[in-house]
Amino acid sequence: MLLRRYGSRYQSVELNFDAHALNEISFRRDQQTAWETEDFESSFERREIHALEAEAEGDVHDEVETAALDDLKAQVEAVLAGLGEGEVAVVESEPGGDYPKTRQATRNVIVEGENRLHFTVRISPPLQIGVYRPTS
Repeated sequence: MLLRRYGSRYQSVELNFDAHALNEISFRRDQQTAWETEDFESSFERREIHALEAEAEGDVHDEVETAALDDLKAQVEAVLAGLGEGEVAVVESEPGGDYPKTRQATRNVIVEGENRLHFTVRISPPLQIGVYRPTS
């Protein structure tokens, strides 16, 4: 289960990574579960944190950006698949602070005597995902 803090509550979310959106890396509340902040913080402790990064490059900007987001999504899903019994993952990156964004670099390359654009897209800063386990 993936959670994110909204105000005074931790709520379950699902991934919403879209290369065509203004905010490419986002999460959508799914209304499955919610904890008050105090209850969550007294019931769970952080076991580890993952800093997830992704990068892709190629000749078509949309495809490159989609590939980077797909890579990031696969990494988040791998963290979720590795959760133990009773563990939850929490998005710890905060908007306005260390929230990840797609960054691009464009350069000209010559292919068969013609100028072409080459795109590199990377996710920066890394998406922070904490793994929490129930306190004993």
